[in-house]
Amino acid sequence: MSDTGHPIPGRPTQDGGAGSVHIGSMSGGSIATGSHGSAYSVNQTAAEPDPRHAELLQAIRALREALPARERSAEDTTLDGELADAEAEITRTGAAGPERLTRLLTGVRGWLGSQAAAAGAIASATAVVQGIAQLLG
Repeated sequence: MSDTGHPIPGRPTQDGGAGSVHIGSMSGGSIATGSHGSAYSVNQTAAEPDPRHAELLQAIRALREALPARERSAEDTTLDGELADAEAEITRTGAAGPERLTRLLTGVRGWLGSQAAAAGAIASATAVVQGIAQLLG
């Protein structure tokens, strides 16, 4: 490198030069410069739910597993979609909003009333209803 920090033509650059790095804007990620530079980036893609939402998340997952895998009714498919949306929201943000909880509560109650489902699915749905009722007060 020359005294100005520019590489000398035909010669390899070496560490310790007067090079510089300018970053105008950056969102996330890591940067390292130099031959001994190292960058570490830790990304969290999901929020940790509070204990009540964690319980609800477990109940939601159990109910989704208990729904029939084959020959699903339209009600089963609709409920699974609502459950999946709530699961994704809780996983992503750590909580589900009151609107989502109210919609899910209505869906689960309606499904319970219209289904002759297995006892395991009913128990799971009951746990979801209880979890939502606790969160909504």
